[in-house]
Amino acid sequence: MTHMADRLLRPGTTNDTGRSAAGFSLVEVVVAMSILLVGLFGLAQVFYVGLNIASASTPNLIAREKAREAIESVHTARDTHTILWAQIRNDAAPDDCPPGTTGVGDGEFLNGENQMQAPGPDGLVSTGDDTGHESLPGPDSQLGTADDVPLVGYTRQISICDVDGNADLRQIVVTIGYDGAKGFGSRRREYRLVTFISRFS
Repeated sequence: MTHMADRLLRPGTTNDTGRSAAGFSLVEVVVAMSILLVGLFGLAQVFYVGLNIASASTPNLIAREKAREAIESVHTARDTHTILWAQIRNDAAPDDCPPGTTGVGDGEFLNGENQMQAPGPDGLVSTGDDTGHESLPGPDSQLGTADDVPLVGYTRQISICDVDGNADLRQIVVTIGYDGAKGFGSRRREYRLVTFISRFS
């Protein structure tokens, strides 16, 4: 009996199944390391995606606000009669109107994708009198001062299409194009806002 206990407690000996009682085999270590590596790669992917989303959130927010600002300027122009209802169209018929709508030209808004510029005297964006780059407030948080940061790499496209069968309704599609975050797969991105405008306020 004592002989058996000594044999079981002595390191480096084998048990009744023939396996070493001293520790893990090489295969068990390799399998455990593989499982650990898979988990670590998954965790690294989560961090990568999180950093990508966080770094793209500011350009995406700017694009969303600029699209909303373009829609609001069109509605304001209609309400204040800055331009006539017949002028709330593109200068040339847009070719990207969805089914159920028709592109008509002879309006005030530039057709196609254009570099984002500040509105001119008419207060409307994407018209012929736009001047200079749009800017964001600089460190002093005030727009129109010397430390403003120009918005470079942003484009804006406004497509205005007449709704078929309703002369008093038009569809407006504003598409803001911008570059993705630097260092995290900086591909070109778009933010699109679709709404309708009626002849009547």
